[in-house]
Parts: sequence; structure tokens; C-alpha cells
Amino acid sequence: MMRVFLRVAELTSFSRAAESLGQPKASVSQAVQQLENLTGARLLQRTTRKISLTQDGLAFYERCRDFLADLEEIESMFKSGGDLKGRLRIDMPSGFAKRLLTTHLPEFLNKHPGLELELSTTDRRVDVIREGFDCVVRVGFSADPGVMVRSLGQLEVINVASRDYLRRHGISKTLADLEHHQLIHYAPVLGAKATGFEYLQDGEIRYLPMRGSITVNNSEAYNLACLAGFGIIQVPKLGVHPDMVEILPDWPCEPMPIYLLYPHRRTLSRRLQVFLDWVSGLIQTHYATIP
Repeated sequence: MMRVFLRVAELTSFSRAAESLGQPKASVSQAVQQLENLTGARLLQRTTRKISLTQDGLAFYERCRDFLADLEEIESMFKSGGDLKGRLRIDMPSGFAKRLLTTHLPEFLNKHPGLELELSTTDRRVDVIREGFDCVVRVGFSADPGVMVRSLGQLEVINVASRDYLRRHGISKTLADLEHHQLIHYAPVLGAKATGFEYLQDGEIRYLPMRGSITVNNSEAYNLACLAGFGIIQVPKLGVHPDMVEILPDWPCEPMPIYLLYPHRRTLSRRLQVFLDWVSGLIQTHYATIP
């Protein structure tokens, strides 16, 4: 029943939880009802549009996660010589996911074949606790209640444009040249006011307003718009496309900090601890610079 409750809470839907668990929706709903009867508390707030955790439900959810993680950890001690087993739910930016999947992750899972990863890649800032993630790699920082934070360093950010765009508009050599160029605007929430071209001057962040015919709200569209020749973008140097050319190297953005976030618990499962150490070392060795 606990596992069913966790899945409903994480997916905020009886239907999606039932599909994920391979069970009838009626069985999932009945399991949650039985759990509420046993605890004597209303764990979920049900409306016609959505399902959300009550205050009691959130507290119970966190204790269930800890309990089941501890239980799986104990069980794994006596199976297959103590090999790591169980599922980890991870979220990270799509750029990191692409590099992990194609280069490093196969080796990690070959070493730990008993592990199962659920990998989410999204530009939105997920709720680590409410959405049930074991570990989140986040570029940029915002405080989340109930999570531990590990700083991994910074990503160097550069100014780039496609070769085709630069052939048509020329290469900018000074900030004044940007008056004749287009900037592809990035806004996590469409409709927000564009900040313009970001640069550092005397250690302070400044913004230069620029024209731009397109605004996007995710990193993949941001890069594709650049390759399509819509204008200049400002992106981490990591993984810049070969058809993009760096410009204005003397006017870089502020580096982007990168963090590892994971739920605060009394003890971490061994599988999560191993993954945290692995992904931390990987990012710091291959992708981040230490300030």
C-alpha cells in the first residue's frame, strides 16, 4: 500500500499511477483508501481536476520514502553479495543527460546491473520532494525546503552564433556592434520581459537591450533557433554545436553554478550515496570548473 500511495502522490493521478504500476485504477484507489483508514488521516486532497497531498499526507509521504528506502537497503545486504539494487529517480538538464547517456552512464549501470534509473530531463525546476526525486542536477540555484545541496562548481558561459548568421550579419567585435544584431531571447515563462545581452563589467552583471524576433522557453529550442540563424545566444561552453562560433570573448556572461540536490534524510540508501558520489565526481572532472 505504501508503494502505491507514493506513486499516486508523485504522479498526482490515480490513472497514471495505475498505469505505471500495471494495476487496475480501482485497485490503486482502494489501496490508498485502506491506507487512510489505517492511519486515520486524510492523505490526499481529491478534486475533479487534480490530486495533491494534504499536510498529513506530505509528512506521511516523507516517512514512507525513508522507510521503504531503508527496507530496500536492508534487503539488498543479503542478496547477490550486497550488490546495489532498486530504483533511483533522477532529474537533470537535457544537455547533461545526453552526455551521460552516450558516454558515462552505460559503464555505471554495467557495474551496477541491479539498479534501475528513472531519468527526467526538463528545463523547469522540479520540486525535489513533492515529485519524488532522489537526486536532481540543477544549473542555477533556488532554495528548496527539505533538501540537501552540494555545490559542484561552475559552467563557463560564452556568446555564440551560427556560421550562417555571422556570414549574413558579420562578426561582432565590440558591444556597440550588437546594435546591428539579433538576440534570441530565453524566458522560462513566456511573456516575461527579456533582459537582453548579459555581460560582466568590473565584476558586475549588466544587461544590454537587444532586438530579437524569437523568444523560447527551453534549451533545445534555444540552440535550434541559433542553428537556424535567428541570432546570438549565451550558453554553457560545454557541448556547443560545431556550427556555432564564439563571439565577443572579452564580454562573457557570469558563470552558471551547478548543484546536486537530494532529499534530507536521517540516512541515505547506499545506492543513492554511490550515485551521488559518482555523478559529483563525473561533473567536477569533465564538465565544471571550481571557482
